[in-house]
Amino acid sequence: MNIKKKPLQEIDTIIIGSGAGGLSAAICLSKAGQRVLVLEQHDVPGGWCHSFYLNGHRFSPGVHYIGLLGEGESTRELYEGLGIANDLVFFRMNPEGYEHCFIGEERIDLPGNFEDLNASLGQRFPKEKKRLNHYLKLVRNVSRQIQLIPKMSGFWDNITIPFRTKHMGKYALFSLKRVINWHIKDPLLQKVLNIQWGDHGLAPAKASFPLHCAVMDHYFSGGYYPMGGGAAIVKSMTKAVQRNGGTIRTGTAVKSILLEGDKRKKAIGVELENGEKIYASRIISNADPGVTYLNLVKEQNLSAKLLKKLNKTKYSCSSLMLFLTVDIDVRKLGMDSGNIWMMDNKDMDKIYEEMTDVDITSGEVFPGIFVSCTTLKDPTSYDGKHHSLEVITYINPDSFAQFNKENEQRSKEYMEFKEILTNKMINTLELAVPGIRENIVHKELGTPITNKYYINSTNGSVYGTEKTFRQIGPFAFRAKSEIENLYMCGASIQSHGVAGASYSGVQTAAAILNCKQQDLIKPDELQNIRIFEAEDDTDYPTDIQQKIKLRKARLITNEKKSVKIPD
Repeated sequence: MNIKKKPLQEIDTIIIGSGAGGLSAAICLSKAGQRVLVLEQHDVPGGWCHSFYLNGHRFSPGVHYIGLLGEGESTRELYEGLGIANDLVFFRMNPEGYEHCFIGEERIDLPGNFEDLNASLGQRFPKEKKRLNHYLKLVRNVSRQIQLIPKMSGFWDNITIPFRTKHMGKYALFSLKRVINWHIKDPLLQKVLNIQWGDHGLAPAKASFPLHCAVMDHYFSGGYYPMGGGAAIVKSMTKAVQRNGGTIRTGTAVKSILLEGDKRKKAIGVELENGEKIYASRIISNADPGVTYLNLVKEQNLSAKLLKKLNKTKYSCSSLMLFLTVDIDVRKLGMDSGNIWMMDNKDMDKIYEEMTDVDITSGEVFPGIFVSCTTLKDPTSYDGKHHSLEVITYINPDSFAQFNKENEQRSKEYMEFKEILTNKMINTLELAVPGIRENIVHKELGTPITNKYYINSTNGSVYGTEKTFRQIGPFAFRAKSEIENLYMCGASIQSHGVAGASYSGVQTAAAILNCKQQDLIKPDELQNIRIFEAEDDTDYPTDIQQKIKLRKARLITNEKKSVKIPD
């Protein structure tokens, strides 16, 4: 997709990568009057937020739910401030259980409301009621204090930081496992409260407690799914870049970042894989640090200090992601718009260890999976017959080390390996949704090799850098690099996830424009996200009702065309 090209010599900022971070930075900079060019190696923009189609059914590999979209909440403020809210519609997932915890034989729902969550779990675990109430409030306080930090400025804010962030400061250096063990005694309740570790990819013993607080708090008001999948967010962002005069070039891979000056410490442009050179006043890389520094800047142009940091950097787990189309009403199999987290009823650190074992072909099932039915989350995507499911388990990317040199034409050995893992994934899914196997009409498995090919992430990682203590907060990679005029944004800089990466782009733009985040994300009364219930179509407006009817009518038309009339 090419958007309103400008002469290349007039570019202020080149952005490498069109993920949520790169696009939010592009919106902010172009809105401020800069001439922006976004370069994307894939044939569609979006990075992890992009969507694709298999046999006419849409899948969004990196967008499964988004939180904090209520009035005055941070993700809503982000989309309104970027000027894209009017282009977005979200469906609220099942408020009685936006997450379904399948832990062994136990079935426990997480309601999409803080008070309801507290009451529901308190009723299920009456002996833990007082401790649970204290713990959930602690989680919320720590998360809200993290959100305060980028908004603080001036003498008084700096003086009061220790008091205003006292909860975060007290627990900043402790693991999730250690803190929850202090507050919650029931092993099952601990697992329920820890189950969202899948949203940051680290087991409780390795995860930073404040990081997990931020994830939990993000969904305390429930989960939401965009109408149109992840591509709808991408489309709204690219439209905003277009309105502001920016340019996006897809299918355009960057070979290197061009440097000049004393010891080549100033970024002046990029060289593309086809040899074309494009110059700009500054560069932002939305790629991860490994790709940015080692592949694009090159090792010989980096300081010894940065090289040491890069050599110590670890990347998050990778994934197997099974995309399924089924021809059964999955509600009859017990599904709704809520996600399913299914794990064995045992220590979650042990489960993580088993998940990330290099040998992933042994055994009949995986120790844990995440299940999302996008056609229940977005009713406009349901054709009346087929549902789309995305099933994920996390793995060690070293499991695919033997296939790291795979080219676009996949080898027979790779395809056979994928088939073994596909069957194992379906075996595991059968435990969560019995009867699903016999109704599968199409299946496709994404692997770490897939992630590297389409997303260009180091090791096929799903969350950028591993979010351990030494790689987040003050220890994370900075938006402003050691190379003059080279900046970074994305999941490895400020925070991961759709909202986190987007805010990272805003903060990088703020660093370039020498202003604060809140200067770029301002309230706009003319912007408003429409939100409807995924489980209740009573209040759907005419345009959404029409989308649903058209989707179902299209299936009927296609089926009629496929019927052969006998001679």
